[in-house]
Amino acid sequence: MNILKTYKIYIGGQFPRTESGRTYVVKNSSGDPIANVCQSSKKDIRNAVQAARKAFGTWSERSAFNRGQILYRMAEMLDGRKAQFIEELMQQGSSADAAAQEIERSIDRIVYYAGWCDKYQQLLSAVNPVNSSHFNFSVSESTGVVGIVADEASSLIGIISQLMPVIAGGNTAVLIASESLPLCSISFAEVLETSDLPAGVVNILTGSADEMLPTLAEHMDVNALFLSNASKEMVKSTQLAAVDNLKRVLVLNEDWTDESAQGIRFISCFQEIKTTWHPIEQIGGATSTY
Repeated sequence: MNILKTYKIYIGGQFPRTESGRTYVVKNSSGDPIANVCQSSKKDIRNAVQAARKAFGTWSERSAFNRGQILYRMAEMLDGRKAQFIEELMQQGSSADAAAQEIERSIDRIVYYAGWCDKYQQLLSAVNPVNSSHFNFSVSESTGVVGIVADEASSLIGIISQLMPVIAGGNTAVLIASESLPLCSISFAEVLETSDLPAGVVNILTGSADEMLPTLAEHMDVNALFLSNASKEMVKSTQLAAVDNLKRVLVLNEDWTDESAQGIRFISCFQEIKTTWHPIEQIGGATSTY
């Protein structure tokens, strides 16, 4: 008897079954069933957003160096489980060579964003010239809770390419995995769980994006949305649903396997610029601040 593995969802650092109790069967290119996967519900989305909001304060306040350490640890843990991810990628239709290349790109991309954690502030921040007796500083701050809809055609590299710049910048995330290629998403959640990442920083749900996305887009505790290679209909409906609390909706059409699909621009998309005016007092020809 071929007993299929059941992949659970990942919310608040735990692996519960979906609140709905529903599952669907993932099949390979030959039509053979390879796994049972949770069909997440609107309630799961709300639970995930709550966990992400709760984790946001402590994660955004962590030192940039510490966030970089945690991301680097993710790369180490993923590197130690190459065989499992290669097998899952091959189950979902990748050749052995393509699967090996995807796992290597994924590890490299995590290390890449780990290196950015303590550097992006220097490039996104500035001291601004003003025509008054003030210092004027602009610094970047994390946006908050970011909802991510993973690229439907990508199993691992797409998830990592969308997720890493979001959390490297101090945000927390609720990610809806690819419905047709979901296996690596929950296996990657197991990597996150063993990488010193605080509970709730990343939450991963499987199932139908068409069912879950409206709840995510309308949720008043979600600050931004990140869609990849989405249909025009999905983009339009998401933008309309996001209007109520003026969510930022980022839609990118990227080939995530390409080296150009990484960089500080992806981090900056989920940063807010805060400007502070600091007065200068002239005392006997000397300059002081207060």
